[in-house]
Amino acid sequence: MSKKVKSTTKSAKSPKGAKSAKGSKRSKKPLDPVTLEVIRNALPAVANEMAADLQRTSYNMMIYEVRDFCTSLVNTKGELIAQNVGGVSHFVADLGVIITDAMKRYGPKGFADGDVIITNHQAVAGQHLNNIVIYTPYFYKGELLLFAMVRAHWIDVGGMSTGFGAGPSVGDPWLEGLQLDQLKIYERGKLNETLYRVLKDNIRFPESSLGDMKSQMAACRLAVRRMDELFDKYGRDTILEAIGQIFGETERKCRNVVEKLKDGVYEATSFLDHDGVKRDERVPISVKVTIDRGRMTIDLSGCSGERKAGINSRTYAAARVAYKALTGPLEPVNEGSFGALNVIIPEGNVMMARYPAPMAGWSVIVPTVVDTIIKALADAMTDRVPAGHHGLLGGSIVFFGLHPKTGRRFVVQSIEGGGWGGRPTEDGESATVSVCQGDVRNASIEGIELKCPVVVESRALRIDSGGGGKHRGGLGLDTCVRNLVDGRWNFDHPRREQCPPWGLWGGKAGTHGDFLLRLPGENDFRSMEAPHYPVPVQSEVIVRTGGGGGWGDPLERDPGLVRADVIEELVSRRAAEELYGVVLRDDLTLNEEQTERRRNALRSAAKREEHNGSRHRDA
Repeated sequence: MSKKVKSTTKSAKSPKGAKSAKGSKRSKKPLDPVTLEVIRNALPAVANEMAADLQRTSYNMMIYEVRDFCTSLVNTKGELIAQNVGGVSHFVADLGVIITDAMKRYGPKGFADGDVIITNHQAVAGQHLNNIVIYTPYFYKGELLLFAMVRAHWIDVGGMSTGFGAGPSVGDPWLEGLQLDQLKIYERGKLNETLYRVLKDNIRFPESSLGDMKSQMAACRLAVRRMDELFDKYGRDTILEAIGQIFGETERKCRNVVEKLKDGVYEATSFLDHDGVKRDERVPISVKVTIDRGRMTIDLSGCSGERKAGINSRTYAAARVAYKALTGPLEPVNEGSFGALNVIIPEGNVMMARYPAPMAGWSVIVPTVVDTIIKALADAMTDRVPAGHHGLLGGSIVFFGLHPKTGRRFVVQSIEGGGWGGRPTEDGESATVSVCQGDVRNASIEGIELKCPVVVESRALRIDSGGGGKHRGGLGLDTCVRNLVDGRWNFDHPRREQCPPWGLWGGKAGTHGDFLLRLPGENDFRSMEAPHYPVPVQSEVIVRTGGGGGWGDPLERDPGLVRADVIEELVSRRAAEELYGVVLRDDLTLNEEQTERRRNALRSAAKREEHNGSRHRDA
């Protein structure tokens, strides 16, 4: 449960490494509403068309099917103008810092038509190296106005990066893969042949990765054409004035939500069981949220310091994703979305790590930090805050080896979703990726089996994985895959066994995820946690994802809903009786009399337990 402490009016100041997003000032003379609405919708439409172009032309299943990317327009100040609908939110949250860094390095005169810049360097981007950013400058009548940007997950960037990335156990960026620091792969339309050869010679899957790079470039060039059309039609001043007004209106909408909350300081904590390297030490997460007359300050200073394991990041994504989810989850995102948000993350924090701290498993901690921020506001937003969701970036299916028919390397990739927390009005969603991942989805079984020598034996919801509650937590998945050739599985992913997805207001915790392996000739599956683990042919792996926490007392759940869950095999008969107090006959009809007796008995037992616990605390 969140903890509320004394109200404060002292304004929080951001130390070095913190950032406060500020939208542009609103125009003194608003545009006519029709023109404004056309431009308001045209800008995201450009980003959406970029996304469609990228999906159609990319080589990598992580892009064209899983949708692990974002496309966007960012101005020269690093302010987000628009992004595609469903773009990965913890990708787009930090594109602005790349542009501000590039403007310092190259200067306004250092860009030209035909330039294409490639970057993934962790000193600025703060993510794993597979997340490659390609961007191009946009000029209108010789004036640099903005950049078209695409961040997408490459299948490989050398080192140990194959698949979803090297994982927490990789000790530094050089082991992880190629580090590309604001390099021009094209300059004034001319390919940098040397850089291209370096990329090609150091990537295991050059056809895929360089094909994806060209798809990213094509999406950026498409944006340039569309922006030409828009600026030619409405003119420079009108477009820029509209962007400023959109920023201001978006900020106002977010402020309106925060202004309804009681001023004060709200806190919450959680943790990861370990960081993947130091397994006997928890990774603490502590957040402080200050509400002050429509402004929100999210302070992550209490989180762990940077780690020797690769769960570090350098990102404002957790704070921004949480703020957006709380204030305007269905509204298009732009820099105005964060105009009333102040973020405090000191240098050396696990969320603001200093290069060359390892960041190969950067995304491991981010969803749990987002959840903890939201948890802190449970008392302030009882009608909106859900219980905890599975809190990791999903169960990653990563298996790679050599294809016997083609003689070429292959890699299987998919992100398997888990359960979300129960909500104030309904159950949590099942089999859904984390709050950070936008419209990412799992790869199709047909696509996996068509391209790679594996068989997906099953993909099914995990019975009883959702936490019990008046509104039940969503369910996780069990996805069983059998490999038809020798290869390596990646099981490198810290879990939250000791801090499972929490319930709220009497709801029960959801279950945690796992990786399970059964080798040929073995009868039982065993839990695994290891990077690039070699296995023989006909090995079986279950990628297991966690369930969401429950919201409210399980004994208040409608017995008819519990019965329906049992019939659908979402909840077992045992859990129905022991957790929900619902007794069913052999034909699964509801025994109302015994249900009432069972629930009364469970309530009495809970009161006795609470009384005994209170006596022990007093003693």
